[in-house]
Amino acid sequence: MTTVTFDRLVGRDDELGSIALALGELDRGEPAAVALVGEPGIGKTRMLAELSERADARGHLVLSGSASDLERDVPFWVFVDALDEYLRGLDPAILESLDDDVRSELAHVFPALPAGTGDALAFQHERYRTHRAVCSLLEGLSARAPVVLVLDDFHWADSGSAELLGALLHRPPAAPVLLALAMRPRRLADQLASSLERAHRAGTLARIELDALTPEDALELLEAHGDGEAASVLYDESGGNPFYLEQLVRARSRDATAGAGGSEKVALEGAQVPPTVVAALTQELFALTDDARLLVQGAAVAGDPFEPELAAAAAAMTDAAAMDALDEILAFDLVRPTDVPRRFRFRHPLVRRAVYESSPGGWRLSAHERAADALAARGAPVAARAHHVELSARPGDADAVAVLREAGEAAARRAPATAARWFESALRVLSESAPPEERVELLLVRAGSLVATGHFAESHEALVESIRLVPEEAVALRVQLVAACAGVENLMGRHVQARTRLESALAGLDDPDSPEAVALMIELAVAGLFQAEYESMTRWADRAIAAAAPLHDRPLSAAALAVRAAGSAMAGEGAVAQAHRAEAAQLIDELSDDELAQRLAALAFIGLAETYLDHFDDAIRHSQRAMAIGRATGQGDLVPLITANLGTCLWVRGRVAEAAEVLDGAVDAARLVGDVQGIVWTLFNRSYAAFAGGDVELARATAEESTELARSLDPGPIAAHAHGALATVLFELGEAARAAELFVAGGGGEELRIVGGAWRGRYLELLARCRLAEGKRDEAKRAAEAARECANAVDLGLAHAMADVAEARLELADGDAAAAVRHALAGVSALDEIGDAFGAATARLLLGAALAEAGDKDEAAAELERAAAAYDSFGADRFRAQAERELRKLGRTVHRRTARGAGDGVGSLTERELELARLVVDRKTNPQIAAELFLSQKTVETHLRNIFRKVGVANRVELARAVEEAARAQIAPSG
Repeated sequence: MTTVTFDRLVGRDDELGSIALALGELDRGEPAAVALVGEPGIGKTRMLAELSERADARGHLVLSGSASDLERDVPFWVFVDALDEYLRGLDPAILESLDDDVRSELAHVFPALPAGTGDALAFQHERYRTHRAVCSLLEGLSARAPVVLVLDDFHWADSGSAELLGALLHRPPAAPVLLALAMRPRRLADQLASSLERAHRAGTLARIELDALTPEDALELLEAHGDGEAASVLYDESGGNPFYLEQLVRARSRDATAGAGGSEKVALEGAQVPPTVVAALTQELFALTDDARLLVQGAAVAGDPFEPELAAAAAAMTDAAAMDALDEILAFDLVRPTDVPRRFRFRHPLVRRAVYESSPGGWRLSAHERAADALAARGAPVAARAHHVELSARPGDADAVAVLREAGEAAARRAPATAARWFESALRVLSESAPPEERVELLLVRAGSLVATGHFAESHEALVESIRLVPEEAVALRVQLVAACAGVENLMGRHVQARTRLESALAGLDDPDSPEAVALMIELAVAGLFQAEYESMTRWADRAIAAAAPLHDRPLSAAALAVRAAGSAMAGEGAVAQAHRAEAAQLIDELSDDELAQRLAALAFIGLAETYLDHFDDAIRHSQRAMAIGRATGQGDLVPLITANLGTCLWVRGRVAEAAEVLDGAVDAARLVGDVQGIVWTLFNRSYAAFAGGDVELARATAEESTELARSLDPGPIAAHAHGALATVLFELGEAARAAELFVAGGGGEELRIVGGAWRGRYLELLARCRLAEGKRDEAKRAAEAARECANAVDLGLAHAMADVAEARLELADGDAAAAVRHALAGVSALDEIGDAFGAATARLLLGAALAEAGDKDEAAAELERAAAAYDSFGADRFRAQAERELRKLGRTVHRRTARGAGDGVGSLTERELELARLVVDRKTNPQIAAELFLSQKTVETHLRNIFRKVGVANRVELARAVEEAARAQIAPSG
């Protein structure tokens, strides 16, 4: 039979112009994104097809996928639909060029890829690792030809796909990759709508609105099909919607009577469809034979796209009968072949929805059950089966609960919103007579998934219900639930409620010296940290240490000791803190990973204590171990604390690129969770790492956002550090008065008492600098005296160094160069001894100035050269340039190359970056470079991203070519 298809495009000149602009950006090697937005049937899919044809004609790689209204809970489905089949036949060399960790992440998204050999799975909070892996994949695919990723009907996308798209829009691939989307304007989830709006405002996404055709455009389209005479009637009935228009023409071509049945529109999955169109669709279905109608209904149940065998199973048909029926529905153009063999799609989502809703409700239940059984028999992934189980399960079906729970657990780390949905379905199916523990376990895992997506109120509700249900005798489970509930209350800013809950639970225990009691004491100690109540922190930790000792539970004792060490360090009790740290560290280092997995807080808080007690390398080691154990066991609650410790100690030690990588991930993780406190925390730490690397622009942006968000938090150390980060940047930019105001406002007064431990001395030294720059010597002296008082109290190298440096600045300002040299030299020595590479380099600038003022130009030059070399070693071009300017003032020739800034070619690279670039020229892979330079693969990736940006290239091939050309022209530095 003949079919009617509107293949021509009419009335879309402006929209086609926007598409041409996007393809032009792609041709120039730039990433781009376009979103086609419009009502169902308006022509979004047709426009995507036009874009695909034009891209294909230019030699671009076009990969297409589509979301579906009935399969919204298969994680990353839209991207899997677009990429999986292509990846199945991909040249292995392209995948081998990716790092092991990237391949491992990709294997958990795309079924076609083999499992990788990288690190353990990411935390729920680290979903950004999956997003970055897909970004790396797209960059790799674009090395041969620009990539056009077409994602249709994205308004139906699963939560994992929506998060991934948001990440790709926020940080686009550094390669010619075009994201082309189509979606309805009123069907978008809040998160997806926000991501699109941000990208549109940032200029990284072009939004193309598709409106109805004009009467003239519709007439032109209809005349091509011989329906010009009925144009006015058809236009009125269709409203200028191309799909509705086509459907009505189809009905006329069969001499069918659409039968409007009234003027009200009919809802099909939220789309308000004219009744004439619904009637035409219905007539189209009733024109089929019984077998064909049965198969197309089975196909609507099976999915879109669907495999005929699964459609046959859902329809309870034999394969032979199904193949004959398939020919008929293909001839009617209800379904169409895809590029994948034995896979078909409905002509339009509304066609599928009409077919689905036209089937009897009871039959649909059985059809979904048959589809689930067929998928189980062929060993299909649990997520594919769970979709059908959810729609067909009987209340109390234990097997269905098991499938839904397994699907939730499989999705929890990478798509927690989907996991929460599966757990909710399992709870709905679970028998009322099931043991309370089973319901509580489901509530607990659902609450965890809800927290990971920022749904704190729903998570809290689930935890409160679980506490109500848990049997009195299940003491350990009750304590676990109470701690989790208090944690969510803290995230919601309900600190008093959280503390009251913990104290009440502790008071209610029959055995006040049990492991459960100690666990609650540790939680109460931790609660004091975020409100700067350090005395409360140490008091509860002391109780926990005493109660844990008779239990001979080493992980529990380690956690209590570590929290006590951290509390003492924050409170400025240097000697006590050092003693507890030594005891805790010895015990922790004796414990196995399995033992520490029981109390991951031991590693997290020993890392915090060591960060505040000048044990930076130990803090790095313990934090890295905490991350590894947390990933292996899925414990992500302490990620903000662990990454803050790790990132801070890395930049302090001069490992700025590694710090940036850790903290970039921490910021992305906090944003995914929607935890304002965590976002503030990670942003100010990222600001410090950026500042240490000389990127003052990034340091200011992250500090300003951190400070702004901190306004919603209670006064405390987190808000104080946010203010301190911004003040640090502003002082560097010459805004000393405003910087001083921020220090004082965030720190709770001129003595900055809110800031804990030796880091208070760091801020006081900066405050003294601000006051000197303002010409307020008396205030500067008071800040320096406070720094000395802090040093005497905590008795730590960092604090003593900061006091010496502050005094040296005052003495130099007063013209006492000899005294300034003595104090500056003491500060440098102390900073060198504790391994504060960035602090030592900064103090050397002061020492050089003091030596020069004292007339010892040779020693001054030597110190300035050491400072310049230190800054250069961790990429801080801005501060290296400051040291070199001071050297020139001394009449010294600077032999070191002066950086010319990003985008200035190979000459802009640091020595370390140039060394790495030359290994790329030698065709070394990232793992080989990492081994040769004693770096992690992640650090190599970070360096390469910076190098690509500086040199202005998109990939390794272009970088190698640029380095070789620079060498031939003899402009590359000797290194």
